[in-house]
Amino acid sequence: MNSLDLFVDELLARGRATFAREEAAIALGLGEAGLKSALVRLGKRNRIANPYKGFYLILRPEDVVAGAPDPERWIDPLMRHVGIDYRVSLFRAAALHGSSHQAAMVFQIIVPKQLRSFEIGRHRIQFVRQTAPAFEAVNQAPFLTSIKSDAGFAKAAGIELTLLDAARYSSLAGGINGVAQMVMTFGDRADPRRLSSLAEHYETPCVRRLGFLLDHFHHDRQARLLEPFAGSAKTMALLDPAARPLIESLAEELGRNSKWKLLLNGEVEIDL
Repeated sequence: MNSLDLFVDELLARGRATFAREEAAIALGLGEAGLKSALVRLGKRNRIANPYKGFYLILRPEDVVAGAPDPERWIDPLMRHVGIDYRVSLFRAAALHGSSHQAAMVFQIIVPKQLRSFEIGRHRIQFVRQTAPAFEAVNQAPFLTSIKSDAGFAKAAGIELTLLDAARYSSLAGGINGVAQMVMTFGDRADPRRLSSLAEHYETPCVRRLGFLLDHFHHDRQARLLEPFAGSAKTMALLDPAARPLIESLAEELGRNSKWKLLLNGEVEIDL
């Protein structure tokens, strides 16, 4: 067994499942060429995986089939390695909050700058950019929760942030019906004042869509505090932004919801 094997085993014995290239180089006293060769050999033996430059995952036997452990086990150390704040949101956060219909097909991370999404094994990691000022305002401890795994904790959007993120990035959350599924499942558990406070950092049309869906599912306390965002709106918006009329003039023939200032260009359909 070579020195890198021993290094990896010692990390696992201490409950560590990740390491940085520089960390291994210092601990083992290996030069660039020697370390590269050792890492390649371990990778070929399915002992490690390399999802991001300079960052490695230690694979347990049960991880080999999927090609990597579940991202919830290593996303926090990865983001610390990259040096960027984050939150798990959208599908995985919805599943965390009880939307079992939306078990995460993709592991989605909200970040304040552009990062390239990637796949490792069977896992797809998708980075979603939120403007830095809005991200910094909402990505605060009172609005976050955590995903616990045997490797530690990962930061995740709380209920209110998950709903607003889904409404803002609806194309990545299953469309308007995907958002509706989340609203139906856990919208009644959102804190109305917290939801209203966070909504100030999101675009008004997406807040109005969320308010409409909360109303639709009779989550009245939550919907009521979003009504001022509709009251100040100057123009109508589409309920489903992904389903624009083929001919712009046809928008005039759509049903309207004057309370939320929305053009009803689609039916809300959910799985029961």
